[in-house]
Amino acid sequence: MSIYADDVVNFTSVLKIAYNFLTGRDYLQKKKSKERKTLISVASGFPDLVFAADSIPVFPIRMEKFKLNLYLLALNSATSLFGWDLTTKLLGIARQIDFLKIVDNVLNDVINTINSRYNFFYDLAVQKNVSADFCFGVKSLYGMHISESNNCDYTLNFTIRCNKYNNYLKSRRALIQNQIWVDIPPIENQNEEKALEIMINNIQNAIKELENITGNIVTDNSLNKQFRIGNQVKRYYKTILYDISTSDFYPCNPATFAEILALLTISFQDYNSNAQRYLENISQLVNEMRERINRGVGMEVSNRPRILLTPIFNGWEPEAQEIIFNLGGRVIYSDWDLLGLLEEISVSKNSNPVEEYARFLLNSSNKGLFCLNNCEALINSYQKYVKKTKVDGLIINQLEDCYINSTCYDLIKNKIRTELRIPSIGIKFKKISENIEQTKAKLSSFMELYS
Repeated sequence: MSIYADDVVNFTSVLKIAYNFLTGRDYLQKKKSKERKTLISVASGFPDLVFAADSIPVFPIRMEKFKLNLYLLALNSATSLFGWDLTTKLLGIARQIDFLKIVDNVLNDVINTINSRYNFFYDLAVQKNVSADFCFGVKSLYGMHISESNNCDYTLNFTIRCNKYNNYLKSRRALIQNQIWVDIPPIENQNEEKALEIMINNIQNAIKELENITGNIVTDNSLNKQFRIGNQVKRYYKTILYDISTSDFYPCNPATFAEILALLTISFQDYNSNAQRYLENISQLVNEMRERINRGVGMEVSNRPRILLTPIFNGWEPEAQEIIFNLGGRVIYSDWDLLGLLEEISVSKNSNPVEEYARFLLNSSNKGLFCLNNCEALINSYQKYVKKTKVDGLIINQLEDCYINSTCYDLIKNKIRTELRIPSIGIKFKKISENIEQTKAKLSSFMELYS
């Protein structure tokens, strides 16, 4: 039996998020064909402008036709009759009387299904002779657009401080000609006021393009409405990361908790194409977690070290979390917080929403992993974050073909280990399910430090 089954069957919110992710193709096709909505490809957690233009942001993997877990297929039929809450309760009861054994691999199956598509896209990009210099994440994104370019009307590109990523964006013009660009200028090359001025102008130009292609006017009200929804999502997300993940009692198995964080990492990129629905789901998730903790339903984890595994948004080995669980630890994923994308955007009465969004983008792009050209800033960001989150260990997911691996990552590990006295290692990653035994051996040695 899956180690996740007994936990996830009782999380209606998690099942909703997983279901909405995997059934995105039908939802998006309906939005495009029947409601005449414009579908715009996005990645890395930047859907706000698209929502404000009354259009649909799409992390392109969600246009794929996924093979659904049988439990989710049952939900598809039952929820239309009974609603989400009653349906999951009924299936949970059926599970307990050994009638419905198909729930045994629900969340694990969801993550595996998504990851198999990531590998497929990676292989597709390699077959199309995409640059060998691109890492797993970039190759997978390229493969997504090879597969789904006909389903997206435009792409919204935010250039960051990674030359390879920006070269990938440019190479994608051959797949999707209709592209909107938002360049994020580096603050370190100029004063902050000048960078802010440039950023505001770049956002305004992108808004004009969005208005032209969608026929919808982006107003201060539409921007602030989306920012308010986004701010609420971020608060709930941070509650899970800072309050629940740091507690001594989890509302579920630590392996399940890691899977939930992985699902949030993936789905956050486009809010499953429906910001209000996503807010309701993550709000319900926090409520369900707190309710379980209050009732004493879950697992005591005070004796398990909290291990931050990052970055994963460009691809990682999901089995690492299960390996660490079996070795007595608990894995935390918090890329979007480390990247600064969980910072709130001011929506005060006298604020200018375009200016506030510009500040948000500049701040996020010059901290965490988006300040790639500034190794010192990257190291400082990691140190501050490890102190802030009070994790017991750090695992750097070192992507092959990522040019910062051999420099900044090694310095980060050494700084964390020597100055903060926190164990840290790096694990190599090229493709999902490759070198599992080597990864297991390295993690086993690492976890012995906590014995």
